Amino acid sequence: MENFKGRVIYSRPMSFHTTFRTGGPADLYIRPAKAVFPNYVPHLLQAAREEGIPVFILGRGANILVSDRGIRGIVLDMGEWQGFEIKEYADGESAEASVLSGTYIDPLLKKLAAKSYSGLEFLSGLPSSVGGAVWMNARCYEKSISDVLIKTEALDEGLNHLIIYTRESDFSYKMSPFQGKNMLILKAFFKIEKLDKKMVKKSGKKTIKNTMKKYLLDRKNKGHYRYPCAGSAFKNNHAFGSPSGKIIDEAGLRGFTIGGAQVAPWHGNIIINRKNASSTDLKKLMDEVAGRVKAERGFELEREVLLVGEWD
Repeated sequence: MENFKGRVIYSRPMSFHTTFRTGGPADLYIRPAKAVFPNYVPHLLQAAREEGIPVFILGRGANILVSDRGIRGIVLDMGEWQGFEIKEYADGESAEASVLSGTYIDPLLKKLAAKSYSGLEFLSGLPSSVGGAVWMNARCYEKSISDVLIKTEALDEGLNHLIIYTRESDFSYKMSPFQGKNMLILKAFFKIEKLDKKMVKKSGKKTIKNTMKKYLLDRKNKGHYRYPCAGSAFKNNHAFGSPSGKIIDEAGLRGFTIGGAQVAPWHGNIIINRKNASSTDLKKLMDEVAGRVKAERGFELEREVLLVGEWD
């Protein structure tokens, strides 16, 4: 494509782009500038498909574990595809935010709070892009993305037109209709609320910001940011009667270590890169934890972290 703007790097280490800070090289890393993104990306995806070249869509690199051998094909970094617009409804309070999928969560929340818009505070501190959070149907503090999602625009599997998914479309616990499909999320629309002007003058913005700070502090206290990690390693299953972290704790696995990877000494469901861990160390540790829990309790823990790249 003529006049391309952005970054194109061969053999780019994915350790630069994952919250685990591990991962081997991507054959080709591409981060298109926002100005060229709408025209360039469909052509790129079509050309890659015709040549049989796999494409991995990268948000902020949370919730993934990239193989030490890296990723074959193309990594498409959505990081420049950021921005949002607000549409207010006639009642003066209800509104919707249309957000480009590459937008990072925390900067978005701060901008919404500055304009006195509420509704997405439960995502505070989530190290994700909007597209990644929608794809995973991220759940934080008893609330899921699908609870506030109005609709989602995405390129369909044919790459020739947009398809719109609404919140009624098969969203469930950390599951979305995009998983298992060759689609590209472009934009998400969220229901938000403009706080009453009188309330804003008194404490409205402060209330929003305090809620965000509360959730961020909770994540800090749980040790999400002490070492490179991907947050929760395993999904919770209510059928087990306890959260996965408690089950792992009861199995005596806090602090258990393989190589540079460790079950966090303070939380059973956080796997950390304690000391120059490889992705192989981290996977072996997750597999060992799941295996021991299965042997002792009979519970089949489901890994929340996605394996990406060239694994055996």
